[in-house]
Amino acid sequence: MRTRINGEWIVGFRDGNHRLLRGGCVVFEGERIEFVGEHYPGVTDAVIDLPGSLVCPGFIDTHVHSGHRALHRLLADSGRPDLFGQPYMEVTIARAGTSIRGYPNYLTRAQAAADPGMALHAAFTVAELLRNGVTTFVELGGHVIVQEALRLQCESLGVRGYLGPGYDSGRWVSDEEGNLTRSRYPDDGQHLFEEAVAFIERVEAAGNDLVHGILVPREVENCSPDILRRTVAAARELGVPMATHAGYNVIEFYETIREHRKTPIELLDSVGMLGPLLNIGHANFISDSPRLNYSGGRDLALMGSSHVSVSHCPINIVRRARVLDSWKKYREAGINLTIGSDTYPRDMIMNMRTASYHGKVMSHDLTSATAEEVFEAATLGGARSLGRNDLGRLEPGARADIIAIDLGRKDTLRYGPIWDPIRSLVECGVGDDVGFVVTNGVVRMREGRISGVDLGRLRADAQEFATGIWAEVQDWDPLKRTARAICRPSFYPDCG
Repeated sequence: MRTRINGEWIVGFRDGNHRLLRGGCVVFEGERIEFVGEHYPGVTDAVIDLPGSLVCPGFIDTHVHSGHRALHRLLADSGRPDLFGQPYMEVTIARAGTSIRGYPNYLTRAQAAADPGMALHAAFTVAELLRNGVTTFVELGGHVIVQEALRLQCESLGVRGYLGPGYDSGRWVSDEEGNLTRSRYPDDGQHLFEEAVAFIERVEAAGNDLVHGILVPREVENCSPDILRRTVAAARELGVPMATHAGYNVIEFYETIREHRKTPIELLDSVGMLGPLLNIGHANFISDSPRLNYSGGRDLALMGSSHVSVSHCPINIVRRARVLDSWKKYREAGINLTIGSDTYPRDMIMNMRTASYHGKVMSHDLTSATAEEVFEAATLGGARSLGRNDLGRLEPGARADIIAIDLGRKDTLRYGPIWDPIRSLVECGVGDDVGFVVTNGVVRMREGRISGVDLGRLRADAQEFATGIWAEVQDWDPLKRTARAICRPSFYPDCG
């Protein structure tokens, strides 16, 4: 069926970049876009009128961790100073001899499979992404059980997922006093690597463009050079991209130098991992950063010359008092900047705004991190990181991944008068302004409603599950803190 979408503004694509049209339409048939422009000469089977809307390519979220992130919500305005603002060390490493319900990366396979929250985590994740206009996302390293649950939701709701069961050579563990140390697996993590490869082989063999594999050695400091080399070889053999966390934490940076006499980025370079199909999570603590007091740094040049992608998660890191040193310098170096939501909220519009504002401040340049640049990062940048020239753009032959953002809402004055819809979107928009979503040529959401999904019920289920987790925090927290001790609720007189 050939369908025509009419909008107030259309973000088309020409000569290698987005081009804005005032008025016009997008026509798609099957999974592909057929026409983008002002006057379609043919006949269509259906017409969808979206007055006041900005019609654009779906967002590509390059850094997602599945779940409703109940524990990360205990980290607003609080945290252990000795962990340097690193959230996963703060709340997802259990005291020795205990485990965390709902966080399967740190459970056995049997425990993870039996976890009652697994399906809820996946449903919440994919529905939230879709509601916010994300049509493609990358999950960075959840347990293979998590990926299987996400796969079902991607196929059901129609969101394209690049799913990567995480693996490493060991993990951070905590003793009874809350001190963190690293513990190696006897087989260097080979069993986890083989599980990840087997999962990728299964999903790629299925031939469904809604689900793809990605190789994810979780964190550089916990991966041996050998398993990183195996990753590079497997990526070539399987024809899939790679992602990892590197340059993301003070502890990780110095641990890697202590062990290898290389920065995390230099370690990746030494095993041949740097390249256009590597997505580095965060990369904000690199040798060039003045905050690390490291002399002779060349990480920025290494990443730029290799044309790697960095998944910048501005809301998540600024919440932990961290920033990307200079958006402008990263771009000038040749790094492909992309946008990720990481934990919450999975609102790409808010993340674009945060990236833009902090990009200006940290670059000391009001012309840096423009609305154009952050919008490109959330669309074309994400597509480049995956090696896809048929995503992140509206042009004939591209995948029919189309969203419409209602800039003419009659229930708000937030947008005010619109001179430039892209700037208005980045400065004033929120994810709930996305009202219409098409992925792979199928309408998945209309007027903010996802067929078959009761968002209210989903949120209530997440609240109930999270409340149960918060009640148990002291049972596994390394310092035996209650949820209220970790994060005192605002305006309460004590933390009990």
